[in-house]
Formats: sequence, C-alpha cells, structure tokens
Amino acid sequence: MAVRQTRKARAARRRSRRVAASGSDLTDADWRRILDAWACCAYCGGDGAALQKDCVLPISRGGRYTLENVVPACRSCNASKCNDEVTSWMRRRRLDEPAFLLRWATIMTELRADA
Repeated sequence: MAVRQTRKARAARRRSRRVAASGSDLTDADWRRILDAWACCAYCGGDGAALQKDCVLPISRGGRYTLENVVPACRSCNASKCNDEVTSWMRRRRLDEPAFLLRWATIMTELRADA
C-alpha cells in the first residue's frame, strides 16, 4: 500500500511540475465563465456530475490551462480521454466530434469577445 501511495505522490508531483512549466494562465474567473458557457460535459453532454477541467490539447502534448484550451468534462470522459488527441478519442468513443468542434469554436468566440 505504501508503494502505491508513493507512486501516486510522485506522479502528482511530476504533473504539478509539468502544469507549472507549461505557462498556464487560467484564472478561477475564466473557469467560471467556461462552466457557464458550456453548462455540461463538453464531450458527452452529461450534466449530472461535478465537471473537471480538461485540456483539449493535453499538457503532455504541449497544451496549457488557458481559456482557449480548457473545457469542462465529466469524470468519466476526462479519465477516458487521458492524454489522447481529442478528435481521435471522440471517434473511438463514437461521440459527436463535429458538434463538439462547432460548439467549442462558437463558445471560444463568445468568451474572447466578452474578455
């Protein structure tokens, strides 16, 4: 059990360092605006559970926590997507990729205009 906790702690520290080094600039106010704009999981449309921050382009692939790159995701979608590229992951899960991309572009345009 102690070994597992140590691995989790190491993984959490590595992730924290990657996030800090990525140049992320998402504020709490930005996150609230994103939640208000989407009002549900950006991927599956589920709205019953607490939504988590998910990077469309994962940090491990050069993404950052920014207004343009973060969407709300339910725990299931966030865990399933992991660090996959969003469009290929959506195709594998048989989610509506074109609808997501169109809504994402629309919401990003609105959020930038409000800034």
